[in-house]
Amino acid sequence: MITTKKVVSKADYKAFVKFPFEIYKDSKYWVPPIISQELATFDAKKNPIFNDAEATLFLAYKDNKVVGRIAAIINWLEVKDQNIKKMRFGWFDFIDDLDVSKALLQEVYTIGNANNLHYTEGPVGFSNLDKVGVITEGFEAIGNMITWYNHAYYVNHYQSHGFSVEKKYSESRFPFKNVKPEFFHKAQELIKRRYQLKALNLNKTSEVMPYADQMFDLFNESYASLSSFVAITDIQKEYFKKKFISFINPEYIKFVVDKNNKLIAFAVVMPRFADALQKMKGKLLPFGFLKLLKAKKESKDVMFYLIGVHPEYQNKGVHAVIFNEYYNTFNEKGIQTCYRTPELEDNEAIHKIWKHFDPEVYIRRCTFKKDI
Repeated sequence: MITTKKVVSKADYKAFVKFPFEIYKDSKYWVPPIISQELATFDAKKNPIFNDAEATLFLAYKDNKVVGRIAAIINWLEVKDQNIKKMRFGWFDFIDDLDVSKALLQEVYTIGNANNLHYTEGPVGFSNLDKVGVITEGFEAIGNMITWYNHAYYVNHYQSHGFSVEKKYSESRFPFKNVKPEFFHKAQELIKRRYQLKALNLNKTSEVMPYADQMFDLFNESYASLSSFVAITDIQKEYFKKKFISFINPEYIKFVVDKNNKLIAFAVVMPRFADALQKMKGKLLPFGFLKLLKAKKESKDVMFYLIGVHPEYQNKGVHAVIFNEYYNTFNEKGIQTCYRTPELEDNEAIHKIWKHFDPEVYIRRCTFKKDI
């Protein structure tokens, strides 16, 4: 018999966060999250997303053993301000038992119906900076810290429960040797002169911080037209600055400003922490933090996390300025492979940016939708 339980106690939260460590313990491809960060994600005292959203977590049990988990999420900015009657769900993991996944999804439907929401979509997080999608191709590829991994049988569960594909995403990679500076070096000089732009090279986190708020504002402006976008609020900016920027090498954050020193483009690249996270097994202490620092300093693989260009400067070749800066930095550091995070397959503009690098799609994923 399958039973579900709402997560309430500290022990429940730990069981929720640690369940994937059991279900993926034999996987060579799963990248564990940092347990303390996962717990903080669901702590309303620490995560300001709860000012505008709510999450109810559930565990599924079979024979007194945890066999599944799910987070039922409502983003009220999306529901009220955008009038999108969507019930979100994420952090959805389960053994290969259709009764388990069905019982967990039923909890999502119940909350959605109680709030007069029309459909549910997942797996997604609270916002566009969270993890997204279930893998449909590329199960034998090592994941990374900002995406979920899943077993191949997950897709069958969604289909069996009447879900249909909503959004498709792809992840790609290319060797740094594919990057030919002749594609952008001369162009970026012309673009800087034409529009009176300047690239900023920053080497300290303290130099990045004065531009961080502008970066998040620009993120909101440049991504606003994408499907399912929910803007970052001012209080969330402070949270993300503390959570992410300390993880990122300052020289991997590139800014382009206009003649008035206003930010018009940015890009954020991170070292690929996958190997370090697998060795850490979810624990920062006693030595996990040192593994992260070592990867931050020595990793020869990088991950393009975000690129944003102000709408007034889109389709004007500003990305050439950004790529020129990264080419110089990566060349100095001996970077070998560049990875891209999940990108919507219908985002033609972003795909055109990368075409000269001959990227290889190595993972495909999607979200699933169902009326409730």
